[in-house]
Order: sequence, then structure tokens, then C-alpha cells
Amino acid sequence: MQIQDLPFPDPGVPDARSGPRFLWWLFRNQLPGQLKSLAWGLLHFASVASLPFSVGLAVQAALDRSGGRLALAGGLMALACAGNAVGDTFLHRAAVTNWITAAARVQQLLSRKAAALGSALTRRVAAGEVVAVSTGDVEKIGWFVEALSRFTAAAVTIVAVCVGLVVYQPDLGVVVAVGLPLLAVAVLPLLPRATRRADVQREKAGRATELASDTVAGLRVLRGIGGEELFLDRYRRASQEVRRAAVRSARMWSLIAAIQVLLPGLLLITVVWYGVHLARDGRIAVGELVTVYSSVMVLTYPLRHFEEIAMAYSFSRPSAKRAARVLSLDRATDTAGTRDAEAPSGDLYDPATGLLAPAGRLTAVVCGDPDAAGRLAERLGGHAAEQGTSVLLGGVPLDELPLECARTAVLVQDKDPVLLSGTLRELLDVPASGAVDPRDALDAAQCGDVLAALVQGSLGADDPMDARITERGRSLSGGQRQRLALARSLVTDPEVLVLDEPTSAVDSHTEARIAQGVRALRARRTTVVFTSSPLLLDRADRVVFLHGDTVAAVGGHRELVRTEPRYRAVVTRETEAEAEAQSAEVRSEDAGLPGGAARDKDGALSGGVTRKPGDVTRKKDGALPGGEGPKRRDAAPGRLEQLEEIEEFEEFEELQEIEELEELDELEEIEETA
Repeated sequence: MQIQDLPFPDPGVPDARSGPRFLWWLFRNQLPGQLKSLAWGLLHFASVASLPFSVGLAVQAALDRSGGRLALAGGLMALACAGNAVGDTFLHRAAVTNWITAAARVQQLLSRKAAALGSALTRRVAAGEVVAVSTGDVEKIGWFVEALSRFTAAAVTIVAVCVGLVVYQPDLGVVVAVGLPLLAVAVLPLLPRATRRADVQREKAGRATELASDTVAGLRVLRGIGGEELFLDRYRRASQEVRRAAVRSARMWSLIAAIQVLLPGLLLITVVWYGVHLARDGRIAVGELVTVYSSVMVLTYPLRHFEEIAMAYSFSRPSAKRAARVLSLDRATDTAGTRDAEAPSGDLYDPATGLLAPAGRLTAVVCGDPDAAGRLAERLGGHAAEQGTSVLLGGVPLDELPLECARTAVLVQDKDPVLLSGTLRELLDVPASGAVDPRDALDAAQCGDVLAALVQGSLGADDPMDARITERGRSLSGGQRQRLALARSLVTDPEVLVLDEPTSAVDSHTEARIAQGVRALRARRTTVVFTSSPLLLDRADRVVFLHGDTVAAVGGHRELVRTEPRYRAVVTRETEAEAEAQSAEVRSEDAGLPGGAARDKDGALSGGVTRKPGDVTRKKDGALPGGEGPKRRDAAPGRLEQLEEIEEFEEFEELQEIEELEELDELEEIEETA
């Protein structure tokens, strides 16, 4: 038998309008496999059904003392046993192939849909439901596809045997022909109730899965705030609800199984009782009675497949409905595009917010709403959840580019990047321009201690590139995972790199070096960083502040801290009232400067005037204005004291930052010495 290569080159376009339509689409796409399974099933069940006729012929031949007929009956029995063995073997193989093929096709379709939708998928469907569909639901869908051909073969066999019994022995055959269909439909009134209970069980199991997934994803946070026991209690309660629902569902299915045993037994008793009376009256031969009795005994086996297909459909229908719901989701934009597959270059501009990221510059974006940063980052990468005005790259709308071309031009690294298990070399083996060496990217992301930790945790790995990374990088700290993900993004070297809080889990000393490394490595590339870290903002070529959904201010970090109270409130964690008061004080100081002098973006005074910590206002040559002594005659009353207070505050901040860096250096030296 030919081995099927998986995954498929093209899994096809599913009919996702409803669950039953999706199941029918799967059946049609696997029609050759279904026909093969049906053929082997017919051979298997026909061989099983022919055994009673052979046994009856042998009994009658023994009673009549006919050696020829006895030998013929023995040959037919041997042939039936051989057909049973061969048919059962290849039926199982073909049916399991159909099950694996169907499950693999559904998983491939779900993976393709997840890749096409990106982060928009989890905004429209719960992450736990996606996990449930791609694991448990695909198995149930595969079960129905597998059981369908077996049920068809069993149904054809039962109809053929009933017709044969009516022809062979009309009196008893009519009893069997009427009784077997009644047995098949006897459990139908119980199926809706069993299906509803099974649906409740799956719904509760889905909620428990979502709760478990969310708990595991936020386990570090829960441990930090002491919320482990609370969520553990919630999961225990959800688990007990699933258990109770499963017991209720199992009771109904066990009742159906008991009926499937009881009713065939009653039919068998009826056939034997009636057959004995007919044989005593001489209306049928003993061999005929044995044949009919054996047929009823054997037909209880294919009759079980009626119960199996009912269970398979009741379980697979909700699963197919959930899978169809995920597969029916569409992107907000077309994946094919309307332009040539050539990545443009130039400024990145978002008409909806007014955000402009000049080409070849490092642009930092500060959002008043923390949640807006993630949404805007996805929008800049062409991952918008809703249809709207497209982001422009070099004047070209990203929506008009083919999806692959748009992904190549703009790469977005979100707040929680995922690290796949494997070696570090495999992690960094991503589609890239080739202009950035992986080791340079690791150096820029300050991954020296990460490489040492990977080598220490991997047996027999002398080269850090061959060190193993566990699933999601769980053996590493949050900051180490973040830096590895940043290095992976730097290796790709896209035209535009969008980073969403890339240093939120690292210390300030490392963050400063990362900012310098990223700036140097991306010197001629466009980089957009969503952050509120002063260390990153101070090294950006351009800082954009968004309040609400629009750009509120653009400039340098120090300029915005002085002139924009809302920006200052976000960056310094002050209240808006405090930030407004501080900015008003700075503006009043600027208004009182001599000769209409004003501050530039670095906080210096324009018109050749600058200042140093601890000094009064000085010219560039170091002399005081007008050649005067320590006092300034043109300063307003109290102006000198205000300037000195601001200068002392800024000098204190600088000294505090230097002391923090020195403390970190001392700690590192102590660790190295130890």
C-alpha cells in the first residue's frame, strides 16, 4: 500500500459555512480513501455474514450424512475465515489512514488560517478554543470520517443478509428483517439527549482548557502577586464541573450501549423460540434454524457500527462547527495584493494616527494608553483586525502588497515573542537579507550571559549556537528570552522593524547598552520602538507621543519632557497635574529668558546660550552675559533661584543614574570574582 505524504501540498479550500457542510467537504476530498475502506469493509462483513450459512450447511450435511456437502461447507468456512482476516486487516488500515488524513488536513487548514490571520486570530477566538480545535476536535472529526466507511459497509451487509434470509427461509427471515431495523432505530430517541449532554461536557472542558492556558501563560505574574491558589481553586472547580458533566454524558451513552445489547438478545430469543416451533412442526429443517440463529448472532456485530456512527457524529458535529468557525474567519485585507511583489522603501506613515517614521531613522513612540501601543504596532505591520486606511511604506499602501512581500518589508515583534524549542542556530535560522551576522545581532541585543546560560544548560554543547533552547525558552529568565527574540528580529534585517517594548524585562544598565547596540546595527534601516523607557527615548532620533488615537507631539525626548505635560506624565510616572505644573514652570522660565532666548530640544538655551550643572546661564565661551560678574542684571526677581533649583534637580538625576550604573558594575565584578 502506498504511503501518503503529509502534509498536503494544498489541503484545499474548505466549505466552512457550517459543521455538517465541513464534514461533507472532508468526505468528498477523501473519496478515494473512503471507497477503498468501503471495499475492504464489504469483504470483511460479507465474510462474517457468510459464516452462518456455512455452519448451517455443515450441520444439515452432518444430519443427512452427506460427506460431499460437509466438505463443501468446510471449504466455504475456510474461505470465509480467510476473507474475514484479510478484510479486517486492510479495513483497519484504510480506516485509520482516513482518520489520520482527515485530522492532518484539518490541522493543516487551521495552521494556514492561523498564519494568515496572525495575532488577529486570538482577538476574535479565545486562545483556549483554538488549542481545543487543533488538538481534541481534529481527533473527533477524524473519528467520524473513519467510522463513515465502516458504517456504510455494515449497513449494506445487514440489508443483504436480511434479503438473503427472507429468500432462504421466509418464515424466520421476515422476523429478522423486521426486527433488525427496529433495533437500529430503537436508540434514536435517546441520541438528542445524549448529544446535548456531550455538548455540555465539551463546553465545560473548553472553558477549563482556556482557564488552564491563561493560568500557565501568566504563571510568573500570578506568583508575583500571590494569586496561584486563587486560580488553582478556579481550575479545580472547573475540573469538577467537567467531571460531573462527563459522568452525566457517560450514563446516557452507557444506557444506549445497554439497549444495543438487550434488544438483540430479545430478538435472538424470539427467533429461537419461533424457530423451534417451526422445526417441531416440520416446517423448517434443523440446518435452516441453525443458519438463521447464527445469522442473528453475527449481525449484532455490524449492528454496533450504527451506535458508533451515532456517537461519532454527535461528538464530531460540534467539533466541526468550531473548526468551521475558525476557518471561516477572513483577514481584513486581501493576501494576494494588487501590486507587484517588490518590497518598497521609504518613510512609514500611518494616515489614521498621523504617525511618521522617517526612513533610516530610529523613531520612538510613546502612547498614553498602554494597550494602544500593541494595536498600533500590529497596524504598522499590516496586521490590522479591521478594514481601514492602510499604512503607507514609501507611499505604497501595505494592503496592496502581497502578504509575503508585506511581511518581508515590515517585521513586528510583539511584547511577548515566542521562542520555539531547538538549538540557537535553528532559532536564528530565519528568512533574512543576509546583511546581519547572527553573532552581531546577539552582541547588539546583549546576549552574552544568555549564551553562557545556554551552554551551561546543554550537555556536550561547546558552541553556544548548538546549545538547546527548551519550549518557549522556559529555562531562561524573562529578560533573557526577550533579548534572544530581539536578536532574532535583528537577524532578519527587514526594511522596517517595529519593536513593542523590547526591553521591558531587562535592567537599566543592560537596556542602555541594548539601545546603543540596536541604534548602531540598524543605522541605515527604519526602526520603530514602542516604549516609555527614558534610556531608549533619549537615544532615538525622533520621539512621537500619541494621546488617544492621534499624534499629540513630536520632538526630542528632553524637549517633550519639558514642554508636553502628558508626555512627561507617561515617561516619569507623575500624575498629569504634577507634570502640568512642572511644564508650566519651565515655560515661565523660558518666557523670562533675555533677548527672547528659548530652549532647544536638548534643554539648552538658544542664541548661543547653554548651561552646565551648577552654573548660571553662560555663553559658549564660558563668559557671563554682558561681561557681568556672578549676578545677572537682566534676570527677573527670583529667576536665578528657580534656574538653580532646576539645574540641581537635573544634576541629582544624572548622579543618581551614574550611581545605579556603578552599583550594577560592582555587582557584576563580585559575581565574576565569585
